[in-house]
Amino acid sequence: MKAWALGQIARIRDFDDPTYDPFTAMGTLGGEDRIADFYPELARLRAAGPVFEGDLRQHFGLYGDLTMASLRHVAVLGHREVNTVLRDPATFSNAIYNHNLGVFFGRSVTTMDQPEHERYRRLFQRAFNPKMVQRWADILIPRTITRLIDDFAPSGHADLVSEFTLHFPFHFIHELLGLPLEDREIFQKLAFGQIGIIFDTEHGTDAIEKLKAYLTDIVADRRRAPIEGDFVSAIATSEVDGERLPEDVVIAFFRQLMNAAGDTSYHGSSTILAGLLTHPDQLAAVQADRLLVNSAIEEGLRWNAPVPVISRTTLREVELAGVRINPGDHIAVVLAAANRDPAAFPDPDFFDISRGTQLNLAFGSGTHLCMGRHLARLEMGIAINMLLDRFPRLRLDPDHPAPEVRGFSLRKPSAVHVRFD
Repeated sequence: MKAWALGQIARIRDFDDPTYDPFTAMGTLGGEDRIADFYPELARLRAAGPVFEGDLRQHFGLYGDLTMASLRHVAVLGHREVNTVLRDPATFSNAIYNHNLGVFFGRSVTTMDQPEHERYRRLFQRAFNPKMVQRWADILIPRTITRLIDDFAPSGHADLVSEFTLHFPFHFIHELLGLPLEDREIFQKLAFGQIGIIFDTEHGTDAIEKLKAYLTDIVADRRRAPIEGDFVSAIATSEVDGERLPEDVVIAFFRQLMNAAGDTSYHGSSTILAGLLTHPDQLAAVQADRLLVNSAIEEGLRWNAPVPVISRTTLREVELAGVRINPGDHIAVVLAAANRDPAAFPDPDFFDISRGTQLNLAFGSGTHLCMGRHLARLEMGIAINMLLDRFPRLRLDPDHPAPEVRGFSLRKPSAVHVRFD
């Protein structure tokens, strides 16, 4: 046991398999490195009909999601139809997530429907109060980013994915949770590893069990001895209708936070940087006018949504765009296809930071609009600004291939090689 905070917390435990690399598993074991520009095929399917009957993963040659293998599958591709699904929670339910997110995150707000969802969501949103978020923006996030930039700055070149974007969101969350520095590496590995259960039951289950045990210990410690101004303590001791939040809901929140805020910022910032660096005129415009950073973020998220697909089911038999959907069917809501729908975005395949992106669905829509979207945007904005401050001559490294965004469940470039000397 190791003394930590005001109690005794067990050290986090690594994977049983020392050779397992959760950072590359989705691309290699899950086969997602094969999925590069899937937009032409999504456009073809959408033109044939905005609702596709079939398992979209298998259509692209991937293994089906092991957690939903027995279900009938449909995919919603059109911008209007995606909005219809996301804005009608009375018909389209998040309960489908009990097959996967409910397994690897536990009883989280993502798996809940109304009225339970809104009751817990309001409470968790209060934890992201302006005073706390301002402290993150002023201190925690810049400090995390500065440390990483300082490590590669002297070399004059870097891979911004493996040396920067992979780390800063998770390092920030690790520090936000007040966890021991010596646990950080394993903590990040398990956070990545738990989502692997959709294609790798053995390693995914190993990550889930170890992360749950670690966070259960931490939440119990903070409930015994809350720390003033501490983020974990604030959540762990919160109450709903005069009663403390159920322990399983609290632990699920922290398990999902790592992926909701970490993965989105990691994949999103990697892709936005790739978009800017492969369009040097737009990078120069952002460098000259930092008010355009927010526009670049929104366009990057639209151009290549970091989470291309989210899930729903239906609570009653419905017909959508002529396709019958039954209760219990898995509905793949394809945000990536909606964000490239020419009915909503002219020239949708073109990366253009000057376009208005108010219709961007990268964070979803409706009552389940991503709760961590403001934090993700904050992290990405600070990261881009700090890179441009430190490296006015930031550009692609001609000695390496140009970045290519890949993936199906999560999309990003595998590398973004740059020079800044």
